[in-house]
Order: sequence, then structure tokens, then C-alpha cells
Amino acid sequence: MTLAALDNLVKTGGLKQEPPDQQEFDGMLYAGRRRLQDAQVPGLSEEGQFSLAYGAAHALSLAALRWHGYRSESRYLVFQCLQHTLGLEAGKWRVVDLCHKRRNLTEYEGHLDVPSRLIDELLQVTKEILFLVERLGPVVE
Repeated sequence: MTLAALDNLVKTGGLKQEPPDQQEFDGMLYAGRRRLQDAQVPGLSEEGQFSLAYGAAHALSLAALRWHGYRSESRYLVFQCLQHTLGLEAGKWRVVDLCHKRRNLTEYEGHLDVPSRLIDELLQVTKEILFLVERLGPVVE
């Protein structure tokens, strides 16, 4: 992990430094776990699965960023920082980034085109993100 890259994003205005907060971290971790669990409920529509899995990935990715003492207003940047906050390899965070683009098409243009294979990949990557976030341990304040 290279936190120097995150410090550079602070300099350019992409991130803000803010002390981590255990209660906030715990809330994001809970939300991520719950959404991931709900995304796997049998019989759920693909749209529902995608929305919940994407929400879980965002909550968990933001938790990792906050654990390190950074905050971002930009969803895509939160995902791109996964390589620095959790050491997630590029191919995996790019799956979540692709899902972010698909989510935007749905939200802003009403166009949902998410193959079931992409949903499966999103679920797998989100499970890995959860595992890595849980391994961070308590916030050091």
C-alpha cells in the first residue's frame, strides 16, 4: 500500500484528510455487510442484486478510505483508491469501477445493462473487499 499516492490526491483536491472515527467506520462496515448479505438473497432480481452489491462495495471501500484518515466526495475515486487502502489488485478494483459506470447509466440515463456475469464478479470482489476491510482492525485514533 502506498499512502503517498493518497497524500498526492489530497494535494490535488481529490481527497481530504480527516481523522478516522471508529463509530463511522463501524457503521460503514455494518452497511456493507448487510447490503452484501441482502444482494445474495435467492430470487432477488438482477437489478436488485446489482444495486445492493454496488452499495456494499461503496460502503466498504469508503470504510477503508476512512480507516486510513481520508475522505472523498467522489465515488469513482473511492474505488480507485482500493489499490492503496487495501492493496486490491487493479483488475479487481476495475470491476467495481466498471460497475460504477453502469450504475451511472442506470441512475442518470435510465439504461440498465448489467450482464449476470458482471454481477457475479461484483459479488466476488465485494466479498474480498469485505475480508480485507475486516482485517484492518480497529481504527487508530
